[in-house]
Amino acid sequence: MIPAGELKHRLVLEAPVETPDGAGGLSRSYAPVATVWAALAATSDRADTAAAALGAVVTHRIVMRAGPEVTARHRFRLGARLFRIVAVRADPGGEFLVIHAEERTD
Repeated sequence: MIPAGELKHRLVLEAPVETPDGAGGLSRSYAPVATVWAALAATSDRADTAAAALGAVVTHRIVMRAGPEVTARHRFRLGARLFRIVAVRADPGGEFLVIHAEERTD
């Protein structure tokens, strides 16, 4: 589906870790699960407001070899950049995962 040379971004797959916050709720952080080579391409963008702050949301298509489990609860990190996973599907041959993710920029 994709030439190996296009898997040139080293992304860290992170899973949520929830711990009690002492007040009856939970505090969520993320822990690294795996580091993978992936193709990363922006597909669209839109203006966005979150917590009264203007910014933008950029949608990306991430393609990686099938391997570690990836769900919408996970996220990817590339340095300081964070990618929230929206959808995951396997390619017809089952060799690759095609992931749609969003990155918020301020």
